Amino acid sequence: MSGLAMPEPDAGVLARRAEIVAALRQIVPGEGVIDQTLEMRPYESDGLTAYKQLPLAVVLPSDTAQVSKVLAYCHANGIRVVPRGAGTSLSGGALPLKDAILLGMGKFNRILDIDFENRTVTAQPGVTNLGITNAVAHNGFYYAPDPSSQIACTIGGNVAENSGGVHCLKYGLTTNNVMGVEMVLITGEVIRLGGKHLDSGGLDLLGLIVGSEGLLGVVTEVTVRILKKPETARAVLVGFPTSEAAGECVARIIGAGIIPGGMEMMDKLAIEAAEAFVRVGYPLDVGALLIVELDGPEAEVNHLIERVAEIADGLGCTTLRASTSEEERVAFWAGRKAAFPAVGRISPDYYCMDGTIPRKELPKVLFRMEQLSEQYGLACANVFHAGDGNLHPLILYDANKPGELEAAESFGQDILRLCVEVGGVLTGEHGVGVEKRDLMPTMFNDADLAHQQRLKCAFDPGSLLNPGKMFPVLHRCAELGRMHVSRGQVPFPDIPRF
Repeated sequence: MSGLAMPEPDAGVLARRAEIVAALRQIVPGEGVIDQTLEMRPYESDGLTAYKQLPLAVVLPSDTAQVSKVLAYCHANGIRVVPRGAGTSLSGGALPLKDAILLGMGKFNRILDIDFENRTVTAQPGVTNLGITNAVAHNGFYYAPDPSSQIACTIGGNVAENSGGVHCLKYGLTTNNVMGVEMVLITGEVIRLGGKHLDSGGLDLLGLIVGSEGLLGVVTEVTVRILKKPETARAVLVGFPTSEAAGECVARIIGAGIIPGGMEMMDKLAIEAAEAFVRVGYPLDVGALLIVELDGPEAEVNHLIERVAEIADGLGCTTLRASTSEEERVAFWAGRKAAFPAVGRISPDYYCMDGTIPRKELPKVLFRMEQLSEQYGLACANVFHAGDGNLHPLILYDANKPGELEAAESFGQDILRLCVEVGGVLTGEHGVGVEKRDLMPTMFNDADLAHQQRLKCAFDPGSLLNPGKMFPVLHRCAELGRMHVSRGQVPFPDIPRF
């Protein structure tokens, strides 16, 4: 990419900046509006740090009424809004716009209700993912989706990106664990979708909202289901000489009808980085490592461990070690959970990708990625949610070396094209944002994209919520209503890399 194209700034809005800031301060008083350059710097980027842009202003509401009034004001005055949770998004979903307010939801950080009888928790969107589990752990419950960033990422951001995690193979992604939301539309209207019940009749609007990346509304409350901790959980470390053999083991475990609580894979570079960082006893003489967790009744878990061992032995595994205590199981996972910061210690920069493929294609994709690594001259550490085919290649580069960022991006785009080529998708949990936006036509044709944007127009006809994300071209809603594929386009100027 030669710079990142974003919607053309509205000159009229920029000219009225002082007026807009004053009006927002009437809605969110005190320190709720930030308009000074230095103070806005922490908000200029999310986890995709290659691109930065200061917003028009940062607004930090503290309740739903304030969110409603802010959005109603922006709707009436044609002001764009970029919602933001903790800013851990790796796809640029919370990248600000020059003429947009950044709506930070960090003050929405309270758990509102814990209902053990109905096995639900209702929380504000700024509560961290791990915070939900911590709030119910004393009674033997937990929240299943567990992204690696769970100590920092928020449940609101999880809803926006449909986040996954280690245990989503068996227990589902965010969309399978969210039961209801309170949401504010761009008009300021407050609506509720779902609740504590498992399902409801009619259109699945809740399913539409989860994964909508802030394009349809601003979530102010989330109700999730919690699960009872399993009677027994044990993890198995399985080492193989090659990534291809480990990938084949993944396919055979699932093919045998075994659904682990979690199944993760790391290649040699990721193993070495994680072990140096956390020192949990990972074998360093293997080319790839699987972590397979089995949970349930003790007898079932022990039986499944034996079956996994048989499959692994049949594929020539060189290491096989099952946890014998809860402390050891947690230690096995500690290295995997710390893989991203661990890789950060061995390279000045890295680019974290996110694509999903059919499990049976894992050996083929791994082989092709090795070829791409040689082609671009950049090392790649691989960490996968192997059970559900969600890849997280970490492309190592040095942004201070001319051309390396561009090479890393091209490498990453080729990986995503490969995912689609073998029957997969562009993202498993990080979202499209701006990172994958211009690759959407590799997966969808013009008619597909036009229909998706019609949904956006139904919620936000003025395209004020998080514009420039997900869709490679912004169609005017009026044009979409009349034409099969719109000819009207909003120009995207470039945002330079940093």
